[in-house]
Amino acid sequence: MRLAAFDAGGVATMGVVDGPAIRPLCPVGAFYSDVAGSLARAAHLDRPAQDRSTLRGVPPVPVTARVLCVGLNYRSHAAEANEALPAAPNLFARWANTLVVADTPVPVPPREEGLDWEGELAVVVGRPLRNGTLEQAREAILGYTCFNDLSARTFQLAVSQWALGKNADCSGPIGPVIVTRDELPDVDSLLLETRVNDETVQSAKTDQMIFKPDDVLAYASGCLTLQPGDVLATGTPEGVGFLRTPPRLLHAGDTVEVEIESIGVLRNPIA
Repeated sequence: MRLAAFDAGGVATMGVVDGPAIRPLCPVGAFYSDVAGSLARAAHLDRPAQDRSTLRGVPPVPVTARVLCVGLNYRSHAAEANEALPAAPNLFARWANTLVVADTPVPVPPREEGLDWEGELAVVVGRPLRNGTLEQAREAILGYTCFNDLSARTFQLAVSQWALGKNADCSGPIGPVIVTRDELPDVDSLLLETRVNDETVQSAKTDQMIFKPDDVLAYASGCLTLQPGDVLATGTPEGVGFLRTPPRLLHAGDTVEVEIESIGVLRNPIA
């Protein structure tokens, strides 16, 4: 099943995607209050479909979502950064209000020369998880989507704490759909590509991850209880802009795309 959210008269509404169409299901908040029941109803949904191109998309997670991101989670990215492989998932946080959907313009912050791309596979949590095992973590996954951890490197690298540089306005594109775990049971070898103005700048398989999504969810749940709608961005492979020679960043007029096999393309213009 493929899910996406849209604005329905001021209410963020989850729907079931069928090609270019979407069938309204329920408000996003109600969906995450009863994920199992919502999915059961979605399987037999007979509401009229609407053309997605006529609707304004919104992030497919609640405003209360926590967004956890893993730094240096691909061997190739750790190598290009000249960093040792981490002994545990290196987690940092994003704020949910940085999340935007495909085609939303992302502005370069006023004190940045440009933004850097980080194409990632993201996991959306579908049930509470506290101190979970790997199997429980796997069962807690609602589905998978694309993510672009657009980074304000001047602010990120000025200090040891990454929060400011990882939370610029509109800098967390997510989508275009959530593919539920039953439709995509194996994400260990998906092709992930990032393109800037149609030029491929990142290309890797997800089997390069140091910590798999289940590992990270189980690890994080030993400290905090994960809730339905929380998001885990699982890290980016090599090919980021600021580590190139010379460094390369995104500027107004550029278009950046993240494509993940079996999920889709997340495309955003830079403003």
